[in-house]
Parts: sequence; structure tokens; C-alpha cells
Amino acid sequence: MASVSRGNAMFESQRILEKQLKICGFRKDKEVTDLYLGEKGLKEVPDLSRFRILTYLWLNNNKIQNLTFLKHNYCLAELYLNNNELRDIAGTLRHMHSLQILLLHNNQVKNLETTVKELQGMQNLQTLNLFNNPLSQERRYRLYVIYHIPSLTLLDRKEITAKERKSALQIYNHEKTLVLQSVGFGKRVDIPLLPKVASIMKPTKVLRLPPGCEFGNHLVKIPYENPEDAVFVRAMKRSLVEFSTVDWAKVPTCVERRLGINPEKRAERLTIKFR
Repeated sequence: MASVSRGNAMFESQRILEKQLKICGFRKDKEVTDLYLGEKGLKEVPDLSRFRILTYLWLNNNKIQNLTFLKHNYCLAELYLNNNELRDIAGTLRHMHSLQILLLHNNQVKNLETTVKELQGMQNLQTLNLFNNPLSQERRYRLYVIYHIPSLTLLDRKEITAKERKSALQIYNHEKTLVLQSVGFGKRVDIPLLPKVASIMKPTKVLRLPPGCEFGNHLVKIPYENPEDAVFVRAMKRSLVEFSTVDWAKVPTCVERRLGINPEKRAERLTIKFR
């Protein structure tokens, strides 16, 4: 009985599809670039792989529960699937590397990790809607999506801010955050460079030097008892100390080498010290 009902739904969908193609004036499948099948009451959708250059597809406001009909549509740039009955999108969209806009809000998609994994290879994806799905209720849902799909600029109708990207990086890639806070050319800070809470800060303990033990310009440089404090301050003052390059004016050209002109020329290294 269920198979009969599904067959009838597929027959009706095929009829609606052909009617829409006729309305739009498409005579050949290879001409179809955009297709509007929204608000048609569709439960099933016929395979759309015949439309090789299909770029814009509206399937919003239907009763669709799976996306198996999209497995061979590689050129889609905009896909509107909002207001359907989708529960899972795993294995159905990851091949759409040209996708820029994907609307999936008002569905029943539950698994955040699986859903994001399906989408994170889309380097051109800029706009994504997932609100009003069970997965959007998960803790730190927004930051999780922002971190794993870095190409996004608009999520759930809200522009992604630099502050949100920074927070996502600190939460989901703590190690990379520490590397970005590294000192000079190698030494790393062992703690994130975040402001300390005033209520738990300990009084700063300054080392007092006895008379006769002064060195350099110690009056403007406070010695630190804890090396980590010194590293922290150094990290805040990173700058280029020395730059080296080759003096190309002293390097013989290929013609000079071949003819033996200026054989005394030797490559020299130029070093510029900034401080």
C-alpha cells in the first residue's frame, strides 16, 4: 500500500515538473538553469540529474523527506529547501562545491555534527539557514557552525562578526589560538592571552635590585619574577628585529658569467637591524 502511495506521489511530481518546464519554455534538458518547484505540495521529487547545468533550485514549502534526487547535480549555486520535512542530509549535498546559498530552516534536521560535516567542504558557501531545526538548540551551535564552515558570511539571517570567529577559534581550536599568540620565532605562551579577572589577580611582585647591581635601562624595564609574565609582555610587543637579504647588485648576471666579465663580483648579504 505504501509503495502504491509513493508511486502515485512520484507520478504527480513528474507531472508537476513537466508542466513547470513547459511554462518556463524549456525545450531541452541542457537548457534548464533554474527550476521553481516551491509550494507544490511535493512529497517525492523525480531524479533531477538530467538537468546538468541546473544552477538555481526552489523546493521550499513542500513535504520532502529526503534528497536522493540531487546526487548528480554539481552546478547548483542556490538551493532553497526550507519548510519541508527533512530529518537528515548526510550523503546528499557534499558534491555541490559551487553552492553559495543554502536554506534549510524549518525542517527536522537533528544531528549537528553530521550536518556540518556534510557542508564543510563547500568552500563557496556564504549564506546558510539552519534555524528552527532541532540541531539549532544544541549548545554553542552557532559558534560550532562558524568554526567548521569558515566561508560563511551570513548564518541564520545574521552577519557573522570577527568577534564570533575569534570566539569559535578559541573554543574549537585552542592549540591554534596559542600558536597565534606565540612569541618571536618559536617560543609559545602556555596560557591564552586573555585579560585576567580583577577579583582574582595577585599583587604584582617587583624584584628590587640592590645598589650597584643596576644594568642597562632597567628604570624602564621591570624585571619579572615569573618567566611566564615576561613572555606575556613580550608577546604583546612582537616586532621585527632584523631583516636579511642578498645584494643582487653584487651578483654577476648570466651574460657576465659566460663572458668572464667582473669575475671578482661575489654575492653579499645585506642585514638591516631595526633595533
